[in-house]
Amino acid sequence: MLGSTSSMLVDEQMVPENSVQQIQLLASTNDGYGGVRVEIKNPMDSNVFGDLLRASISQWRQKGTKGVWIKLPIEHANLIEAAVKEGFRYHHAEPDYLMLVYWIPKTAHTLPANASHRVGIGAFVINSKREVLVVQENSGSFKGTGVWKLPTGVVNEGEDICTAAIREVEEETGIKTEFVEILAFRQSHRSFFTKSDLFFVCMLQPLSSEIQKQYEEIEAAQWMPVEEYAAQPFVKKNPQFDSVANICLAKIDVKYTGLSPFSAASSSGKPNILYFNNQDLKQPLSSGNQA
Repeated sequence: MLGSTSSMLVDEQMVPENSVQQIQLLASTNDGYGGVRVEIKNPMDSNVFGDLLRASISQWRQKGTKGVWIKLPIEHANLIEAAVKEGFRYHHAEPDYLMLVYWIPKTAHTLPANASHRVGIGAFVINSKREVLVVQENSGSFKGTGVWKLPTGVVNEGEDICTAAIREVEEETGIKTEFVEILAFRQSHRSFFTKSDLFFVCMLQPLSSEIQKQYEEIEAAQWMPVEEYAAQPFVKKNPQFDSVANICLAKIDVKYTGLSPFSAASSSGKPNILYFNNQDLKQPLSSGNQA
């Protein structure tokens, strides 16, 4: 069955006999870069979709359109094969849709790649007794090793790094915290389904002390003297873990300054957070507040 006008539009073209022939095309919107976006919203027979897509590509080619993006909700997965047969390829997928893309010109494409990085955090939570909050995990590569490590986790889509650090600590240990600053970050490659990884070591101040560990992921959690944490054989033998431990020790001995969060905005007015070393800044920023 044909989709409604929300999934297609009707374009009128003149034929030689001066009559008007209606040609149905897929509805699209300009993407701002010489291309178009198509979002399928209604059920459609795959053969009908294929015909509409071929006609639409022909029109887009005549108009000089470059890239074509088709957002295909999972409930319309029956249309994938028809799109692939017309030259479309996968760009990225989310739980509820697949994004396909096609470059019309006979030139090298300039389409942006899919997201290349995953973002994670490690939380250095230190109390007034020089004790650091550590956990042992009951899954993953650290399961059964006896290694005490910092709480870690992945930043969710649309979530700020500082917010993710606070959330992950509370989820894993039940400890409420206040974000202080980013101490360091590292980049690695081909770490998760070939994607690169950005990992931020964050310092937080505890607002509570009683641990209530998460049973699904955490085997044990405790407050440990920071020197004892840093002296673990695994930490000392692993250059990256040892470096992070030394940075944390330098921070609590007031020999190191990290990056503090600052509420800001982009040129378009979209709110964001800028992280910077506010201790060495010679003059205050023009506007905004510390996050």
